[in-house]
Amino acid sequence: MKIESPTVNDLAAALDQESVELIVPLLPGGEPVPAHFHVTEVARIQKDFIDCGGTVRHVLRGQLQLLVATDYDHRLAPRKLLKILRASAPILGDEPLPLYVEHGNEVAVAYAVSTLETRGAAVLLHLEAPVTACLAADTCGLDPVEARHDPRSATAGAAAAAVEEELTTASAVSASGCCSPGSGCC
Repeated sequence: MKIESPTVNDLAAALDQESVELIVPLLPGGEPVPAHFHVTEVARIQKDFIDCGGTVRHVLRGQLQLLVATDYDHRLAPRKLLKILRASAPILGDEPLPLYVEHGNEVAVAYAVSTLETRGAAVLLHLEAPVTACLAADTCGLDPVEARHDPRSATAGAAAAAVEEELTTASAVSASGCCSPGSGCC
């Protein structure tokens, strides 16, 4: 079974199956999070913001925080995670929350779970790398491709050229103290 853009409720339902014995979060490159991970938080994350076009937006998600410690023999049983999710119900609320996983050794990254897949006795959580995006591209006049900055799609040469151009522009602004119309600095 595969569920695209799963919710916390979808995860709970998958963990409630008797045949499930293993939880495997897969990083964007396909590498599994080490099997001895802990779930240190279950959170309801609410983000209220205004985009560059002036639209007020509200985003809700459910998020599991993973910690990989040095207790290599530790394994989080699916039933234990289900118990944690059920204990979190008063915090998570009733609405279906998109599922995210926060993980990282030196820098924590919140990954959307793109797909929840049950394969044999395992529940696989396919994590998707976050990217920045302009939500008001039509207002800003950005090209749709530029509006969704995805470093996975850029070639190394194009990315290096863009960084070099930004540094050149920043130096020119710094030298003059301001930017002139049409200079491309803002």
